[in-house]
Amino acid sequence: MSKVKLRITKTKNGSKYLGVDFVDDEGRRQRKSLGLPATKENIRKAENHIIPKMLLALEENTSEFFQSKMLTVDEFIHTSIEMHKSYRNEDTTADYKSIYRNHIKSVFGHKRIYEIKPSDLKKWQSDLITIKKLSPSRVKTVRKVMSRLFNDAIDDEIIDKNPLLRVRAPRVAPPEIQPFKIGEIKILLSNAEGQFKNFLATAFFTGARSGELIGLKWEDIDFEKKEITIRRSIKMGLIRLPKTINSIRTIDMIDTLIPFLKEQYERTADISEFVFLNKEGNHYYDIKRLRNTYWKKLLAKCDFKYRPIYHTRHSFATMMIENEDILWVANMMGHIDSTTTLSKYARYMKKPHIKRGVFLNSII
Repeated sequence: MSKVKLRITKTKNGSKYLGVDFVDDEGRRQRKSLGLPATKENIRKAENHIIPKMLLALEENTSEFFQSKMLTVDEFIHTSIEMHKSYRNEDTTADYKSIYRNHIKSVFGHKRIYEIKPSDLKKWQSDLITIKKLSPSRVKTVRKVMSRLFNDAIDDEIIDKNPLLRVRAPRVAPPEIQPFKIGEIKILLSNAEGQFKNFLATAFFTGARSGELIGLKWEDIDFEKKEITIRRSIKMGLIRLPKTINSIRTIDMIDTLIPFLKEQYERTADISEFVFLNKEGNHYYDIKRLRNTYWKKLLAKCDFKYRPIYHTRHSFATMMIENEDILWVANMMGHIDSTTTLSKYARYMKKPHIKRGVFLNSII
């Protein structure tokens, strides 16, 4: 390709876009769109960056240059998701694929990546909240998928900027935590039955995450040492390592919990290597099954307002930081240090009534 000429094309609706004319290596005259509006900034960009790049770096394969520039979101999203697969959990990858199918594909799948403007993304995000009724937290997760796609497109020189950076993310309020009080825990345990009663006791008296609990095996339970080792978690049927490196831990089996686990041992130890089993005698596929089958019904039976089952973990933390050493609590929770524990739960500690500023009384 010896010469590339910049041109401006006018569309039917009056919009002007940049393109190039050139002669390829076989002597054929080619005309390609750059997909950029004909603004002064884009003209300078084409003359100073795009055309020189075509002349120097893409001389041997002009068609490949334009094919990459013309990729649609649908054509590129799978590349974007797969290239990061190695360091994501399998369920995260599955969730991102689901997000694309349900919240991105119908709006942007057919669009070329370079065509997507901040105004398009603002409307899309607004629709996710107002029409699809997604929570701000979920919208932020959806944004991650789209933003990662744009960043990967920048790395592949398909676009130069991430247009989503110009769209403000929705504000996410801190999740409301409503720890159960000791009296409420007593009521829940007295009304729960069978395996679920033992599961709840383990949840309330270890502070373990729900996925860690359904991933427990009897090899993790040491009645002699009074210890429980957290080695795995289960989510959406996938057995995996716990959430973080610090989540792999050995925790104390407090005396209050021992009778519940011994009763559970009689129920399932001869049936399976897993501690908590469903009606078919298998480990639970996901905590959602326990939540929907038992947890919601138990709360209704006790006339308690609905709270996520994960609040069993919060309840353990708030009970213990008032009465036990904070370093011990942090280890039980699988936190990297006590700072994490305090930053999340300190506001739930009871504050003794102390008169403050007494040392200033002598001033007046």
